[in-house]
Amino acid sequence: MTRGYPDVSMAALVFLAGEKYPDNTAYEYLRHRRSFRELEAEVRQCAKSFRALGIAPGDRVTLSLPNVPQALVMFYALNLLGAVACMTHPLSSGEEMEFYLASAKSRAFVTLYQFYDKFRPALESCGTEHIILTGAGDALPPPLRAALSLREKKPPRAKNVLRYGDFLRLARNFAGGYEHPARGDDVAAVLYSGGTSGRTKGILLTNLNFNACALLTGEAGDCVVPGTKMLAVMPIFHGFGLGVCIHTALVGGLSCLLVPRFTVKSYAKLLKNRRPNYIAGVPTLYEALLRLPDTGKLDLSPLLGVFSGGDSLPPELKNRVDRFLSERGATVRVREGYGLTECVTACCLTPPDGHREGSIGLPFRDTLFKIVTPETHEELPPGQTGEICICGPTVMAAYDGDAAETRSALQTHSDGRVWLHTGDLGELDADGYVYFRGRLKRMIVSSGYSVYPFQVESVLNKHEYVKQSCVVGVPDDYRMERVKAFLILGENAPPEGEAIEEIRAYCKLALAPYNRPREFEVRESFPVTLVGKIAYTKL
Repeated sequence: MTRGYPDVSMAALVFLAGEKYPDNTAYEYLRHRRSFRELEAEVRQCAKSFRALGIAPGDRVTLSLPNVPQALVMFYALNLLGAVACMTHPLSSGEEMEFYLASAKSRAFVTLYQFYDKFRPALESCGTEHIILTGAGDALPPPLRAALSLREKKPPRAKNVLRYGDFLRLARNFAGGYEHPARGDDVAAVLYSGGTSGRTKGILLTNLNFNACALLTGEAGDCVVPGTKMLAVMPIFHGFGLGVCIHTALVGGLSCLLVPRFTVKSYAKLLKNRRPNYIAGVPTLYEALLRLPDTGKLDLSPLLGVFSGGDSLPPELKNRVDRFLSERGATVRVREGYGLTECVTACCLTPPDGHREGSIGLPFRDTLFKIVTPETHEELPPGQTGEICICGPTVMAAYDGDAAETRSALQTHSDGRVWLHTGDLGELDADGYVYFRGRLKRMIVSSGYSVYPFQVESVLNKHEYVKQSCVVGVPDDYRMERVKAFLILGENAPPEGEAIEEIRAYCKLALAPYNRPREFEVRESFPVTLVGKIAYTKL
């Protein structure tokens, strides 16, 4: 045990679940199912193939895949042999991928056939030794595989380029050892920060980080039933998707319903046809779901857990989602969580029956939260807003190759503990409930006053004409910054000019003068990041 947690690899913890539930479905992909026993066999075969290719403990391999079985199998195979999986978005640009490959010093790279041409210049520039290409059908039985393969354009075979089938066949003639005796403190994966508020950074996460996240998330969720189904639409290259929808699910004996290509329309069909027991997503996903037509007949009674994270869930949106769930037979309500990639993902969750408006819940067991005056270690009392600091078993090891950023984020306080300075603003109440107030870097300083966009957005989102808002600071010669509100108007709103005047008058009553938006702009939609968060920097 490591600090009270299993001192093993992530793969070992999933295999342990497989010993308990060998015949439970581990994952389902295009209605093709694999049991936990079959998943372990796939992971071991894949690990042998990587070892036959020369991948050794500590080596880096970059996976750039959507939610397909190959991504899941390769992730755990690399972990089993002690290598490090670097998880990247397949829709990244070639320039972004060059940064990922160069910073990670990856020996091998895996992606879909369709992305190879885009990434080839980056691969050549970085001198990547081994390239493995796969397709959407490679994880399916022969008849289905053949049907999908006909649609895929495969590049010609090259010396350092392997197709997935050829890669797996390497295991046949490999007779050496491949399972690394991993420890909890071994670095297991590199995930990348979204880059929405600063420079993209590689985040080093250990086996302990992921395993503690899985065990604590399952415990805090208090609704995990082995044999039930998690709808895995959040991407596997993101902490939320990998940490909650995949690793937490598998460790708990759940089945992951893998969704390689997500659209809101397909989401409604998945809810109808696959009848999952757990769904998790960012607020924009729930907002989009509410707008879909023809959802009145959805039967959501199988749901045991509905979770929102990755961004702030406005109270007004939570109320609408809860009503949507209740009207369709669900007995559960959406529960908001909080976390960041530096903690794998969630480290705080609303209790099943303990919702407090505006709160993101209570910290997980063994996870400490405190609020400090920004840029200090001075702890603030309940009810005061400051920077959120976190201490616990899911806190990252470091930023990859960036000692200065690591020292800035991981600081030892007077209590002797190492605290993660999150860059997020929040507060605690007297009972320990956490309240998120926005990003420290999003804070607007107008005429000397600190304005927190999240608080202004919360007020705006309560107005009957506002469907969604995003508040930013823009340069101002007099105030240094002035508050600007971008709005998406609801269907019941009057013409734009009239709506803005009513919203402006409402703000005069609901907000202090320094918090009031001086400028309004109506949009049909907001730009979003690759994982669905509002890209406020673009606005």
